[in-house]
Amino acid sequence: MSVIWLLVLSLVRLWSVSAATPSSCAPAVVGLPQPSDLPIIDTLPDPFTFRLSDRRVESRADWECRREELMTLVQRYLYGFYPDHSRERVQARREGNNLTITVSVDGKSASFNADVLFPSEMGRRERVPAVITTGPTDLVPANTTSFLESGVAVAQFDVNTVANDSYTRIGAFWDLYGDRDIGVMTAWAWAEHRILDAIEQVVPEIDTSRVGVVGCSRYGKAALAAAIFDQRIKLALPLSSGAEGIGPWRYYYESQGVAEKIENITTKYGYWSDTELWKFDNVTGNSTRVPFDAHELVALVAPRAILWDEGQEDWWTNPEGSISVVFGAAKIIFDWLGVGENVGIHVRHPPDDLHCGESAYPAIQPFVEKVFFGTPASVNFSDISPFPPHPEAYPWAAHLPRP
Repeated sequence: MSVIWLLVLSLVRLWSVSAATPSSCAPAVVGLPQPSDLPIIDTLPDPFTFRLSDRRVESRADWECRREELMTLVQRYLYGFYPDHSRERVQARREGNNLTITVSVDGKSASFNADVLFPSEMGRRERVPAVITTGPTDLVPANTTSFLESGVAVAQFDVNTVANDSYTRIGAFWDLYGDRDIGVMTAWAWAEHRILDAIEQVVPEIDTSRVGVVGCSRYGKAALAAAIFDQRIKLALPLSSGAEGIGPWRYYYESQGVAEKIENITTKYGYWSDTELWKFDNVTGNSTRVPFDAHELVALVAPRAILWDEGQEDWWTNPEGSISVVFGAAKIIFDWLGVGENVGIHVRHPPDDLHCGESAYPAIQPFVEKVFFGTPASVNFSDISPFPPHPEAYPWAAHLPRP
């Protein structure tokens, strides 16, 4: 073990990291290794081994501390550190189905809007589940019809009113936190949490114990982040999300098309993440030094539910990696936690097998209805075909700790 790693272990635990579940086992932020000092890990990192020590998870009782460590790592090396919500004051105003959300913190205030769509068959006294998504004017809007037909309300917002999809720091989030090293993915996730706050305040028609997040492409990355940082989220639906989402950093299958890699993101869309991720571009080993991979991002959603959809020929998002590698590894973690039924995948086959295909939305509804309504699903959401399994990506599966 390197001197730097020993130094990390000796630091006093000064800070609780998780926005949702702070705890005494969260590691200290001060003194975390530089990317060049992190070890190269060629396969998917073992989710049951702590990165900042030689300790291994021995039972489910240890998982919360492993989760705390992961929360520290993903914030340091990917998302940026999520703002302390306990310092914020959220006020919601409703006019019809339009919400105005005002957040105040440290003497500053900023506002943005969201709209809520309700199922047409909704009864007067019936409280319905909801999904939160990006709005119809955004680059890849969600198909709201499928959710509404399933009896699920939809709350949507324009991401650019919260954090502009560029290096330019314009929007409500940056009005409050413009001096922070935080990625736009995290800003959009923060907005989804504040929309949920507003729903709790002024939308009694929605059952806030049954709320999900959905997005495709860059908004799928944000949906995953939203589920990671707020345990009120019952269901995550990150579709065609690629790297920084469900796409693995360590495994690419490019026989028929180039896949998105860390350098593609950091050189063009570096603002999606914090600046710490950029440093992996210039070190030997590149993304194999990232101290986590997508299966561990998925694991941070557990025991809650998550499903992702990939187009069979959407090569840029690395569908074979997301389906065969990440799902294979994540399913082992969910099974070990006793919630294997809460993780699923869907592969879109030709002709709608490219990026963010519209057929994804009706196809995933049986999983949505299972999670929100308890309706048994007749669809096999563990079917990885036409991709082969890749157990070589997660050799640690042969030596799992006892549950």
